[in-house]
Amino acid sequence: MNLAHRLLPTLALLLPLGLAACVQEPATDTAAAPEAVAAPAPSIQAASALPRLIVHKTPWCGCCTAWAEQAEAAGFAVELRDAEDLNPIKHALGVPASQASCHTAEVEGYFVEGHVPFEDIKRLLAERPAARGIAVPGMPLGSPGMEAGVRHSYNVNLVAEDGSISEYAHHPGDAH
Repeated sequence: MNLAHRLLPTLALLLPLGLAACVQEPATDTAAAPEAVAAPAPSIQAASALPRLIVHKTPWCGCCTAWAEQAEAAGFAVELRDAEDLNPIKHALGVPASQASCHTAEVEGYFVEGHVPFEDIKRLLAERPAARGIAVPGMPLGSPGMEAGVRHSYNVNLVAEDGSISEYAHHPGDAH
């Protein structure tokens, strides 16, 4: 089964959530390696007081790269790791399917799923709750990396160690 056929069910679910702004056509070179790990991205700030974010993303997703660049600008050291199938990574880290987005990061024992604002990651690291991680499900417009001139309201959810989900932060959208 080729890559396009494997991705169609996922794309059909995510396109209404704004994936169209993110996805570029994958390379058609079928001889390419199935997974390529990018070299650690150089840090924008030479001495970061914040920990390293390991960002797992697909090679063709521009919004994931934009989020990672903004993470560096916010003071995090960032290591990008490209993979064509992120599901095994999400599963291993305990990301519930209901909380999935286009990229998954790891930081100091937590997952950070999707376009989570950096102040919420800093809060997570300061508070150290008993949790698997935090998530912004889908791809809300106006979240970091998904800037599009409009800002939708969205929540950052905390996924507890037992898998329960609760609101961790709320980010209001534009008033219409």
